[in-house]
Amino acid sequence: MADGTGDSRLKLILDRTEQVAENVLLLEFEAVGGGPLPPWEPGAHLELRLPSGLSRQYSLCGDPADTSSYTFCVLREERGRGGSVEVHRDLKAGDEIEARLPRNHFPLVDADEYLFVAGGIGITPIKAMVEEVERRGASWRLVYGGRVRASMAFVSELAALGGERTTVVAQDEAGLLDVPGIVRALPEGALLYCCGPAGLLDAMTDACTAAGVADRLHLERFTASGAAPASGGEDTAFEVELAASGVTLTIAADESILEVAQSVRSDLGFSCQEGYCGSCETRVLAGRPDHRGTLMSPEEHDEEGTMLICVGRSRSPKLVLDL
Repeated sequence: MADGTGDSRLKLILDRTEQVAENVLLLEFEAVGGGPLPPWEPGAHLELRLPSGLSRQYSLCGDPADTSSYTFCVLREERGRGGSVEVHRDLKAGDEIEARLPRNHFPLVDADEYLFVAGGIGITPIKAMVEEVERRGASWRLVYGGRVRASMAFVSELAALGGERTTVVAQDEAGLLDVPGIVRALPEGALLYCCGPAGLLDAMTDACTAAGVADRLHLERFTASGAAPASGGEDTAFEVELAASGVTLTIAADESILEVAQSVRSDLGFSCQEGYCGSCETRVLAGRPDHRGTLMSPEEHDEEGTMLICVGRSRSPKLVLDL
């Protein structure tokens, strides 16, 4: 977890790339100078500092037992914010890059049975989970949807691993995933893990809530939710004290904590600026945050004593942050 004081950094070198599906590039990084990399568990992501200065997060999809490399996939999105295009266009074998230690906001909880649902590039964390559950000997099933089969990474590998337990649904062949039907078929006591575009995750959340199984749903967003978070009223100005920097700032009604704090702390990590990636997660020392992200629930943030400063605001006149 980010604590606002700066995470340890890794120096990585790109060993190889591979086109694993239409517009999907696999990248494998090793430590500069060789040697083992810090461990990770299924669901973890790696945040890269791209040559342009952009920070982007990608879910690890290799074998956690292999500490010699980190593997992840990047979907090229021409209408995105530029990071994926830069990765596809500019990164070449031999390039060195900086990254943060792997972090995990999507951990795989122990269970006897799992249902995994992936949409598009959301297969990347799910693939690592499926392989881990298979190693453990637990029961599992995977439903994997995508626009067209050619755009879906790891179809052959997952079909070979799961056999009839793996269901591949290409939209041009069979239409969209039947989310209510998937939820209705959830085995008693099984956990449901889902990752993919916002529309799929919103539909899955609604279906699980309607079916009374929302407590068994675990999901990770690659984009912000389509639903607007509750704000508790009109935005107003408030103060933020940066404890480590010894500065108190005023956050206007139309400003974010992140953008104002950057005038003092230009090193602050951030990526999505929409409250779902966790790059800007910061420890709260005093005050009552108004949590507006989708990474965790407000209760989970309060329990951990953190907030996302890209979208979060304050319910008290002043917040004190560990920055």
